[in-house]
Amino acid sequence: MKSATRASRLTAVTGCLVAAGVTLLAGASAGPAAAQTRPAKTHAATPTPAPAPAADIPAELAVPDGNRQIAVLDAQGVQTYTCADGAWTLLEPAATLWKKGDSLRRTIALHSRGPVWVSTVDGSAVNAAAVANAPKADTIPQLLLKANAHRGTGVFAGVSYIQRLDTKGGVAPAGPCTGDATEQVSVPYSATYVFYEATAAAS
Repeated sequence: MKSATRASRLTAVTGCLVAAGVTLLAGASAGPAAAQTRPAKTHAATPTPAPAPAADIPAELAVPDGNRQIAVLDAQGVQTYTCADGAWTLLEPAATLWKKGDSLRRTIALHSRGPVWVSTVDGSAVNAAAVANAPKADTIPQLLLKANAHRGTGVFAGVSYIQRLDTKGGVAPAGPCTGDATEQVSVPYSATYVFYEATAAAS
């Protein structure tokens, strides 16, 4: 009796193992087929983003019709003032510029006395003079500048207007100064510079 019982148990266990093996084999063979029936993932083409919008632009800084935006660059640097006749007078700006939205802030232009903007990519440059301003509290004013000289054949060669927007900091120290022109102070500032060029119809 005991032998028969053991034999029946062995047969039952063997049957379970065989069944499990069949199930596993079936699942394994079905795996690739199932994977083949899954719809292939599609990757939609990512459109090239347009230049990032600048800050709200005051009406007095609007660029005349016949010009189109070609670049939006963020900037960080200093406004340096010198003592002249007892008052702080702007001597020069100095800033590095990078493409708006670039988290690495890779420098692609430099801003300095002139004022002038020079591309570190192609060497082109543009000088400009302010033609309108929009004061802001506790910061240097926002500006509209018109180009008056160019150099090179790169990105800045055709610039017609520049807007200085979203300014922060850079204000001269309060009160009079007591030294001479050798007394200088540099005040940190940041801004967004928007560059325009004349359209074909306006050129």
